Amino acid sequence: MKVLVIEENQRVVRDISFCLQVRYPEVIVISVAEGSKGIEMVETESHDLVMVDSPLPDMDTLDLISKIREFSDVPLAILSEAETAMDRARGLEAGADEYVTKPFSPIELLARVKSLLRRTQGVGFRPERVVSFGGGLSINFTTREVFLSGRRVKLTPIEYRLLSELVRNEGRVLTHRSLLDKVWGSEYVSDFSFTKRYISHLRQKLQDDSDNPRMIHTERGVGYKFIAPT
Repeated sequence: MKVLVIEENQRVVRDISFCLQVRYPEVIVISVAEGSKGIEMVETESHDLVMVDSPLPDMDTLDLISKIREFSDVPLAILSEAETAMDRARGLEAGADEYVTKPFSPIELLARVKSLLRRTQGVGFRPERVVSFGGGLSINFTTREVFLSGRRVKLTPIEYRLLSELVRNEGRVLTHRSLLDKVWGSEYVSDFSFTKRYISHLRQKLQDDSDNPRMIHTERGVGYKFIAPT
Protein backbone atom coordinates (compact mmCIF):
# COMPACT_ATOMS: atom_id res chain seq x y z
CA MET A 1 0.00 0.00 0.00
CA LYS A 2 1.27 3.47 -0.92
CA VAL A 3 0.19 6.49 1.13
CA LEU A 4 0.82 10.17 0.39
CA VAL A 5 0.78 12.53 3.41
CA ILE A 6 0.55 16.26 2.60
CA GLU A 7 1.75 17.65 5.92
CA GLU A 8 4.57 20.04 6.90
CA ASN A 9 4.93 18.79 10.50
CA GLN A 10 7.41 15.93 10.26
CA ARG A 11 6.51 14.68 13.73
CA VAL A 12 2.94 14.09 12.56
CA VAL A 13 4.28 12.35 9.43
CA ARG A 14 6.45 10.06 11.59
CA ASP A 15 3.49 9.25 13.86
CA ILE A 16 1.31 8.38 10.87
CA SER A 17 4.05 6.24 9.33
CA PHE A 18 4.60 4.34 12.59
CA CYS A 19 0.87 3.66 13.06
CA LEU A 20 0.36 2.48 9.49
CA GLN A 21 3.45 0.24 9.55
CA VAL A 22 2.09 -1.57 12.60
CA ARG A 23 -1.09 -2.56 10.71
CA TYR A 24 0.29 -2.61 7.15
CA PRO A 25 3.97 -3.71 7.29
CA GLU A 26 4.35 -3.32 3.53
CA VAL A 27 3.13 0.29 3.50
CA ILE A 28 5.16 2.99 1.76
CA VAL A 29 4.57 6.47 3.20
CA ILE A 30 5.63 9.50 1.14
CA SER A 31 5.28 13.04 2.48
CA VAL A 32 5.36 16.55 1.06
CA ALA A 33 4.85 19.85 2.88
CA GLU A 34 3.18 21.91 0.16
CA GLY A 35 -0.26 21.38 -1.31
CA SER A 36 0.94 22.28 -4.81
CA LYS A 37 3.56 19.52 -4.65
CA GLY A 38 0.92 17.12 -3.36
CA ILE A 39 -1.34 17.80 -6.35
CA GLU A 40 1.57 17.16 -8.68
CA MET A 41 2.34 13.82 -7.00
CA VAL A 42 -1.29 12.66 -7.11
CA GLU A 43 -1.32 13.53 -10.82
CA THR A 44 1.87 11.67 -11.68
CA GLU A 45 1.90 8.72 -9.26
CA SER A 46 -0.54 6.08 -8.05
CA HIS A 47 -1.57 6.08 -4.37
CA ASP A 48 -3.92 3.98 -2.28
CA LEU A 49 -4.59 6.76 0.21
CA VAL A 50 -3.94 10.51 0.51
CA MET A 51 -3.95 12.33 3.86
CA VAL A 52 -4.10 16.14 3.77
CA ASP A 53 -3.27 18.55 6.58
CA SER A 54 -5.57 21.46 7.38
CA PRO A 55 -4.47 24.19 7.13
CA LEU A 56 -1.70 23.96 4.53
CA PRO A 57 1.17 26.48 4.26
CA ASP A 58 0.67 27.41 0.61
CA MET A 59 -3.00 26.95 -0.26
CA ASP A 60 -6.50 26.39 1.09
CA THR A 61 -7.11 22.72 1.93
CA LEU A 62 -10.56 22.68 0.34
CA ASP A 63 -9.14 24.16 -2.88
CA LEU A 64 -6.51 21.39 -2.93
CA ILE A 65 -9.16 18.70 -2.47
CA SER A 66 -11.33 20.19 -5.22
CA LYS A 67 -8.36 20.26 -7.60
CA ILE A 68 -7.49 16.61 -6.84
CA ARG A 69 -11.11 15.58 -7.38
CA GLU A 70 -11.01 17.05 -10.87
CA PHE A 71 -8.84 14.13 -11.98
CA SER A 72 -8.59 11.50 -9.23
CA ASP A 73 -10.90 9.28 -7.15
CA VAL A 74 -8.16 8.36 -4.66
CA PRO A 75 -9.38 7.81 -1.05
CA LEU A 76 -8.66 11.07 0.79
CA ALA A 77 -8.70 12.02 4.48
CA ILE A 78 -8.31 15.44 6.09
CA LEU A 79 -6.03 15.86 9.14
CA SER A 80 -7.32 18.71 11.30
CA GLU A 81 -6.66 19.98 14.81
CA ALA A 82 -10.09 21.59 15.14
CA GLU A 83 -13.32 20.89 13.36
CA THR A 84 -16.97 21.83 13.54
CA ALA A 85 -19.96 20.22 11.88
CA MET A 86 -19.71 22.92 9.22
CA ASP A 87 -16.00 22.17 8.67
CA ARG A 88 -16.81 18.50 8.14
CA ALA A 89 -19.68 19.29 5.79
CA ARG A 90 -17.50 21.61 3.69
CA GLY A 91 -14.69 19.06 3.55
CA LEU A 92 -17.01 16.25 2.47
CA GLU A 93 -18.69 18.44 -0.12
CA ALA A 94 -15.29 19.40 -1.52
CA GLY A 95 -14.51 15.72 -2.00
CA ALA A 96 -12.87 14.40 1.18
CA ASP A 97 -13.84 10.90 2.33
CA GLU A 98 -12.86 11.05 6.00
CA TYR A 99 -11.74 13.35 8.83
CA VAL A 100 -8.99 12.53 11.36
CA THR A 101 -8.71 14.92 14.30
CA LYS A 102 -5.24 15.79 15.63
CA PRO A 103 -3.86 14.78 18.03
CA PHE A 104 -4.99 11.26 17.17
CA SER A 105 -4.51 7.96 18.93
CA PRO A 106 -2.99 5.07 16.93
CA ILE A 107 -6.16 3.04 17.45
CA GLU A 108 -8.41 5.80 16.11
CA LEU A 109 -6.16 6.52 13.13
CA LEU A 110 -6.04 2.86 12.09
CA ALA A 111 -9.79 2.44 12.61
CA ARG A 112 -10.55 5.43 10.38
CA VAL A 113 -8.08 4.32 7.70
CA LYS A 114 -9.53 0.81 7.71
CA SER A 115 -13.08 2.18 7.52
CA LEU A 116 -12.16 4.53 4.68
CA LEU A 117 -10.48 1.81 2.63
CA ARG A 118 -13.43 -0.52 3.23
CA ARG A 119 -15.90 2.12 2.03
CA THR A 120 -13.92 3.11 -1.06
CA GLN A 121 -12.80 -0.39 -2.05
CA GLY A 122 -15.79 -2.36 -0.83
CA VAL A 123 -18.08 -5.08 -2.15
CA GLY A 124 -19.29 -4.57 -5.68
CA PHE A 125 -16.41 -2.34 -6.81
CA ARG A 126 -16.20 -2.23 -10.57
CA PRO A 127 -12.59 -2.41 -11.80
CA GLU A 128 -13.46 -0.92 -15.20
CA ARG A 129 -12.45 2.68 -15.67
CA VAL A 130 -15.47 3.49 -17.85
CA VAL A 131 -18.83 1.77 -17.46
CA SER A 132 -21.71 2.32 -19.90
CA PHE A 133 -25.36 1.45 -19.46
CA GLY A 134 -28.47 1.59 -21.58
CA GLY A 135 -30.27 4.90 -21.77
CA GLY A 136 -27.05 6.72 -22.62
CA LEU A 137 -25.60 6.69 -19.10
CA SER A 138 -21.83 6.24 -18.72
CA ILE A 139 -19.45 6.79 -15.79
CA ASN A 140 -15.69 7.29 -15.90
CA PHE A 141 -14.42 6.20 -12.48
CA THR A 142 -10.94 7.55 -13.19
CA THR A 143 -11.96 11.12 -13.99
CA ARG A 144 -15.17 11.03 -11.88
CA GLU A 145 -17.20 12.17 -14.91
CA VAL A 146 -20.80 11.18 -15.63
CA PHE A 147 -22.38 11.44 -19.07
CA LEU A 148 -25.97 11.14 -20.21
CA SER A 149 -26.53 10.75 -23.97
CA GLY A 150 -23.07 12.17 -24.60
CA ARG A 151 -23.63 15.24 -22.43
CA ARG A 152 -21.62 15.65 -19.26
CA VAL A 153 -23.75 15.76 -16.12
CA LYS A 154 -22.31 18.13 -13.51
CA LEU A 155 -22.49 16.45 -10.10
CA THR A 156 -21.25 17.71 -6.77
CA PRO A 157 -18.66 15.48 -5.03
CA ILE A 158 -21.34 14.15 -2.67
CA GLU A 159 -23.73 13.41 -5.55
CA TYR A 160 -20.95 11.63 -7.44
CA ARG A 161 -19.98 9.49 -4.43
CA LEU A 162 -23.61 8.55 -3.83
CA LEU A 163 -24.15 7.55 -7.46
CA SER A 164 -20.81 5.71 -7.53
CA GLU A 165 -21.74 3.69 -4.44
CA LEU A 166 -25.10 2.72 -5.93
CA VAL A 167 -23.65 1.80 -9.32
CA ARG A 168 -20.78 -0.22 -7.86
CA ASN A 169 -23.39 -2.27 -5.97
CA GLU A 170 -25.78 -2.60 -8.93
CA GLY A 171 -28.85 -4.65 -8.08
CA ARG A 172 -28.17 -4.65 -4.33
CA VAL A 173 -30.37 -2.72 -1.92
CA LEU A 174 -28.24 -0.30 0.08
CA THR A 175 -29.86 0.86 3.31
CA HIS A 176 -30.07 4.50 4.32
CA ARG A 177 -27.62 3.76 7.15
CA SER A 178 -25.15 2.06 4.82
CA LEU A 179 -25.20 4.93 2.32
CA LEU A 180 -24.82 7.53 5.05
CA ASP A 181 -21.85 5.66 6.52
CA LYS A 182 -20.08 5.16 3.19
CA VAL A 183 -20.80 8.55 1.61
CA TRP A 184 -20.97 10.97 4.56
CA GLY A 185 -19.32 9.05 7.43
CA SER A 186 -20.46 7.27 10.59
CA GLU A 187 -21.43 10.53 12.31
CA TYR A 188 -24.38 10.92 9.92
CA VAL A 189 -25.90 7.41 9.99
CA SER A 190 -29.14 8.56 11.63
CA ASP A 191 -29.91 11.50 9.34
CA PHE A 192 -32.00 9.87 6.59
CA SER A 193 -32.92 13.29 5.18
CA PHE A 194 -29.44 13.45 3.60
CA THR A 195 -30.02 10.41 1.39
CA LYS A 196 -33.53 11.47 0.42
CA ARG A 197 -32.40 14.97 -0.54
CA TYR A 198 -29.40 13.86 -2.61
CA ILE A 199 -31.26 10.99 -4.27
CA SER A 200 -33.80 13.60 -5.41
CA HIS A 201 -30.95 15.75 -6.81
CA LEU A 202 -29.46 12.76 -8.64
CA ARG A 203 -32.77 11.78 -10.20
CA GLN A 204 -33.29 15.30 -11.50
CA LYS A 205 -29.83 15.51 -13.04
CA LEU A 206 -30.07 12.01 -14.55
CA GLN A 207 -33.60 12.68 -15.82
CA ASP A 208 -34.85 9.75 -13.76
CA ASP A 209 -38.57 10.27 -13.04
CA SER A 210 -39.05 10.02 -9.27
CA ASP A 211 -42.60 8.69 -9.75
CA ASN A 212 -41.46 5.97 -12.15
CA PRO A 213 -37.66 5.67 -11.85
CA ARG A 214 -35.65 3.69 -14.39
CA MET A 215 -32.33 3.69 -12.53
CA ILE A 216 -32.49 4.64 -8.86
CA HIS A 217 -35.24 2.61 -7.23
CA THR A 218 -36.63 3.19 -3.74
CA GLU A 219 -37.05 0.28 -1.35
CA ARG A 220 -39.57 1.93 0.92
CA GLY A 221 -38.47 2.08 4.51
CA VAL A 222 -35.12 0.44 3.67
CA GLY A 223 -33.03 2.37 1.16
CA TYR A 224 -32.20 2.45 -2.56
CA LYS A 225 -30.76 0.32 -5.33
CA PHE A 226 -29.44 1.01 -8.81
CA ILE A 227 -30.86 -0.95 -11.74
CA ALA A 228 -29.07 -0.44 -15.04
CA PRO A 229 -31.49 0.95 -17.65
CA THR A 230 -31.95 -1.17 -20.77
